[in-house]
Amino acid sequence: MTKIVTVAEMQALERAADAAGHSYATMMELAGRSVAQTILARQQPLDTVLVLVGPGNNGGDGLVCARYLHHAGVNVRVYLWKRRTDSEHDYEQHYSRVVNLGVPTAHMDDDTAGEILRSWLTEADLVVDALLGTGANRPIGGDLATLLDRVQAQQAAASAMTVVAVDCTSGLSCDTGAVDPHTLTADYTVTFAYAKVGHYLFPGVTESGELVVADIGIAPQLADQIKTFVLDEALVRVWLPPRAANSHKGSFGKVLAAVGSVNYPGAAYLSCMAAGRVGAGLITGAVAEPVWPVMAGRFVEATWLPLPAGKDDEAGVISHSAAPLLQEPLTNYSSFLLGCGLNQKATTQRFVHDLLQMELELPPTVIDADGLNCLAKLAEWPKLLPAQVVLTPHAAELGRLCGLAVAEVLQGRWTLARQKAAEWQAVVLAKGPYTVIAAPDGQLAVLPVATAALATAGTGDVLAGTIAGLLAQGVDPFPAACVGAWLHGEAGLRCAQTMGDAGVIASDLLPHLPLILRELRQTSTA
Repeated sequence: MTKIVTVAEMQALERAADAAGHSYATMMELAGRSVAQTILARQQPLDTVLVLVGPGNNGGDGLVCARYLHHAGVNVRVYLWKRRTDSEHDYEQHYSRVVNLGVPTAHMDDDTAGEILRSWLTEADLVVDALLGTGANRPIGGDLATLLDRVQAQQAAASAMTVVAVDCTSGLSCDTGAVDPHTLTADYTVTFAYAKVGHYLFPGVTESGELVVADIGIAPQLADQIKTFVLDEALVRVWLPPRAANSHKGSFGKVLAAVGSVNYPGAAYLSCMAAGRVGAGLITGAVAEPVWPVMAGRFVEATWLPLPAGKDDEAGVISHSAAPLLQEPLTNYSSFLLGCGLNQKATTQRFVHDLLQMELELPPTVIDADGLNCLAKLAEWPKLLPAQVVLTPHAAELGRLCGLAVAEVLQGRWTLARQKAAEWQAVVLAKGPYTVIAAPDGQLAVLPVATAALATAGTGDVLAGTIAGLLAQGVDPFPAACVGAWLHGEAGLRCAQTMGDAGVIASDLLPHLPLILRELRQTSTA
């Protein structure tokens, strides 16, 4: 599992490791060596490397990297900014060891015209950015801005030049993902022990390039309390529901979905179909009567429960009078999906309220889209939530639930999702690039997927139906939301790969879902 830490958490882990006998000096040696090893494994042939070295521990990592690259036969040069190299400050002798090996070095203070830097940049196949590291959070100016701008100019002029960031690219805030205008765009970043929050927040994601997490010997048990992690294939495989050959449709659960309206019949189709495509044994669409003929002819494998519709200007949406009609059926279903394409008419808002207020323990439930919008208009709505529930808001919907502007949601989406999951005692899946899934116990899973292929109407309905289908098969709410998000993201990536970023429609995701599940299960038994 790849855990994600804040800068303060990383500093605390390093202090704990040092106190336990794994010294800072050892961690620096391992860090610099890991950068060199990563470069050597990825960049062949490799002739000349320029290592940019700053004043702190990040610069020390860069000097260790330079030493290991030299030992590997690489032509290395070291360019220093604000790093004091006298014996008093070079107490671990990282600089003197590089000099004694005959590695050419230059200080920016002595290179006032920048001629050495320009020459070395021109000749470099690869530049190592070891200038600032994770602790820097102030605007970049002065000599450092000049240095970085010159590297940026060489990047633009020589597309073949690779930039490798040590721990994080200089100018990136590792807690917020914000980047300074002078920040270098790395081809890849080698970070240490654990990924940092800023590596998974935009625009930091873009500037970090591919992320490599290198081991520097910190004992894993020291991070037991870290509850933020990357959602990956290995985790998803563990959470998949079993599929025994000796089974019947009842073995894989039943989904009841109160979804759709005359304006959004496709939402009913996409969500119900997705529940079937991830393996639910039976799907029943509870839809307004005018929607039923359309859906019954399109999705013939589902069963249908036509519900009363509103009158006059509320025709075509589920009426509040339908809520009691679901009370008995809900006792026979393994999961419940509420909201996709439901509409927000007054009678539907009352339907949502009456449904959630019934004296009935709902099965594990997903509330999406207009289900959330209707909730947000109800007083003290968190008290209406079922015991096992997944909420799947995008930024605007989360803002409505919290009474916040979209900009405020986007500024602190991770923190907000985690806080509200605990407050509401619900799993909160906050959609967007990157989607995060928060559990009431403080866990936060980050899905590192961002593709324009998913930026199209109806993909959220597919996600909601996918999660409902997994809940029906007995997967608990948090892992169901995580697996559903991962499957949905992977389907989007495959559509982008085969069709392109533009022109993908939500129904294109559906046939990928069972294929991805098959591959996951085949891998787990290989």
